[in-house]
Amino acid sequence: MTNRPLGRSLRLGLIGAGRIGTNHAAIAAHHVPGARLVAVADAVEIAAKRLAAELGADAVTTDELLARPDVDGVLITAPARHHADLVVSTAAAGKHVFCEKPMALTLADADRAIAAAERAGVVLQIGFNRRFAPGFVAARAAVDAGKVGTPQLLRSLTRDPGPFTADPARIPQWTIFFETLIHDFDTLCWLNPGARPVAVHAFADALVAPEAKAGGHLDTAVVTIRFDNGAIATAEASFSALYGYDVRGEVFGSAGMVAAGSARTTDMTLYDADGIHVDTARRDTDLLFSAYVGEIAAFVDAVRAGRPSPVPGAAARTALAIALAAIESVETGAPAAVKA
Repeated sequence: MTNRPLGRSLRLGLIGAGRIGTNHAAIAAHHVPGARLVAVADAVEIAAKRLAAELGADAVTTDELLARPDVDGVLITAPARHHADLVVSTAAAGKHVFCEKPMALTLADADRAIAAAERAGVVLQIGFNRRFAPGFVAARAAVDAGKVGTPQLLRSLTRDPGPFTADPARIPQWTIFFETLIHDFDTLCWLNPGARPVAVHAFADALVAPEAKAGGHLDTAVVTIRFDNGAIATAEASFSALYGYDVRGEVFGSAGMVAAGSARTTDMTLYDADGIHVDTARRDTDLLFSAYVGEIAAFVDAVRAGRPSPVPGAAARTALAIALAAIESVETGAPAAVKA
């Protein structure tokens, strides 16, 4: 199969009916012209049936979904440990692939997933939604236009809304790098186009929920990244921002600076006897709703137009390489090289 233009709506299946899968399914069903959700699969059958019923799709097994001739593309939103295998099996079935981050948990699996998509001639797009947030899009345009000159210092941060409590039995080890800071790693690479990350020094701890540290779950981290163009970047994450979801990015260069992102959901500010107040989000899907719509729309457009994905598997591999170097740095207490 090759990626040729598609002269009709893209018929989508979803694998993984959890929180983010529910969000993506609703977007595909209601907010993306040229897309139609036709099937939902999940390891928990009742979850698939509930979501499919809400959205007018069929509840099926994963094998049934991949065998259906009326499924052109698949949104993979299952747990991260299954992503690489699902990318491979979806591509082998001749379906285009949108995979939530991380695409894989090892570089070998990342390479396997990328090769499978290339071999099948299908679009492979990864869910790095900040590339589609209006402020971040404008920031990248300013960088491309030379308005900040040569990038020298970059910053990206993610603060999940608190209060945060950890259940070590349910939270995978290294979640802060694989599933949270992975967004920041991609953002920093995207805002420093043409540069390659070469070295990482990471610091992380369980400052919010110390009881989870023994299980390998860390909730606070700062990562410094050195690029081959000389730029230095920092990525920061916390799982307990009491004021709400907070996502920001910044590029400082020889000619100026550009900043994007906010914790605010509107530009309204209330001034009253209790102080100054702004609207903030409690979920990423509220703060970044337009970005979630944008990334799925971009996937649909790429498939229908027969063109490559705007967020290819190679981008996911680079972000993963940074995450793995950060984990190595935390384990050794020393800087780590980013593996090619």
